[in-house]
Amino acid sequence: MDANDYIFGIHSAIEAIESGRTIDKLFIKKDLNGELAARLCKLAREHEIPVQRVPVERLNKFTRKNHQGVVAQIAAVAYHKLSQIVPTLFEDGVLPFILVLDGLTDVRNFGAIARTAECCGVNAIVIPSRGSVSVGADAVKTSAGALLHIPVCRENNLLQAVKYLRESGYQIVCATEKSSENYTLADYTTPVAIVMGAEDVGISPEILREADTRSAIPMFGHIGSLNVSVAAGVMMYEVVRQRLEGNLEVI
Repeated sequence: MDANDYIFGIHSAIEAIESGRTIDKLFIKKDLNGELAARLCKLAREHEIPVQRVPVERLNKFTRKNHQGVVAQIAAVAYHKLSQIVPTLFEDGVLPFILVLDGLTDVRNFGAIARTAECCGVNAIVIPSRGSVSVGADAVKTSAGALLHIPVCRENNLLQAVKYLRESGYQIVCATEKSSENYTLADYTTPVAIVMGAEDVGISPEILREADTRSAIPMFGHIGSLNVSVAAGVMMYEVVRQRLEGNLEVI
């Protein structure tokens, strides 16, 4: 853990948020109350910053200094809003390609996926604000710097984000081993959002129900699934293949 990735203390956290610093997550002591704590929580809600109420022992692991019951994790990059990315892509005449990661938790997988996404011309990566990896220094390093070049949208409600993409004309393609349809049969030559699920449970049922297409990568071995970063790479390069064959702009 690099101490430079964190801000310690309730006053420092408030000042950081009010000054425009991008805070990835707030850790607040379970029983911390009072006027300043209420102000901090209000700022967190206004800026859509996830808050975790944790025991003091958890906070003590971050630092030996006086943290005053608050530790703020600094994001390595500024997050974007999907509602701003989507219209901009259409205005720029881009054939959109968005990647949605539903509950991914392993930072190494996230970095590997982001690296491939940047190489494939993905326009944005969408992640949920809770129960997911975030763009910390480790993720940026694992992505070989790709996360510095590709917009990441952190959404409070991933289901609503997927519905918004559908309503905006995107085809929603969910990659799931529960499907019997080969992933190459989907049409990726339209605006498309590929959804990849968590390492352990896959895509959540409510998001699967929003899929226009459920696609599976054929498996012939004894192991039931691919690593999610490998599966994401296979899916993304199928988009590239189809668009190149159709003489379409990849980016």
